Amino acid sequence: MNVTESESNHDQLELMTVKELLDNINREDQTVSLAVQKEIPRIEALVKEIVPRMQKGGRLFYIGAGTSGRLGVVDASECPPTYGVEHGIVVGLIAGGDSAIRKAVEFAEDDVDQAWKDLQEHMINHKDTVIGIAASGSTPYVIGGVKAAKENGILTGCIACNPDSKLAWEAEYPVEPIVGPEFVTGSTRMKAGTAQKLVLNMISTAVMIQLGKVKGNRMVDMQLSNNKLVDRGTKMVMEMLQIEKEQAEKLLKEHGSVRGVIDFVKNS
Repeated sequence: MNVTESESNHDQLELMTVKELLDNINREDQTVSLAVQKEIPRIEALVKEIVPRMQKGGRLFYIGAGTSGRLGVVDASECPPTYGVEHGIVVGLIAGGDSAIRKAVEFAEDDVDQAWKDLQEHMINHKDTVIGIAASGSTPYVIGGVKAAKENGILTGCIACNPDSKLAWEAEYPVEPIVGPEFVTGSTRMKAGTAQKLVLNMISTAVMIQLGKVKGNRMVDMQLSNNKLVDRGTKMVMEMLQIEKEQAEKLLKEHGSVRGVIDFVKNS
């Protein structure tokens, strides 16, 4: 059933006022979190499989095309600065290569063999996990990659927004938030894209917390890559150690991370 391509609940959009457009888009968006909520048991099952593999040195790969591919790339790229993991631990691959992040590459998503070739460039192995992302659940690039990964003994999951899709049939741990018709018919960058982003947030955040990358509710391993993050880290150290800003900032710069400061103080 191709829900993502079904007719919008709204018509004559061009006749709506700006206020009506925004209200109706927002009304549709409010249904997304409920669709994701229904998938929490499936997301939980997937996360519980990913964590032990990553504890043994495994990596997490996202594969997708178009909007879905870009969402995977974004989630992967945010893990190193947020959680201090090395680049290459969480990897986003998009059909058509990195140039497709900014500009669509025609027919790249139709190559059923290319995703596995892309994964092999990273020396993918049985400790890794591959999550295919495709709103329709029918993208050949993603289906082919997930199928090949599974055939090679690699853990597979997916995020699709159509029920019982080809992609879900190939993945061992499918997640299917069914968000219904888009406000603009077929524009899956909207509700489907939002659902995919929410699920990706849940997966990567839960995995990183389970891997010990958060203490309390703090990103203690975040990279101090700009003044805002140095300031945030300084405030964390101030609060945790009950010390003044100047001392906290000095310790942070000496030890490179909030965790580094905590470990230093603990072992002093």
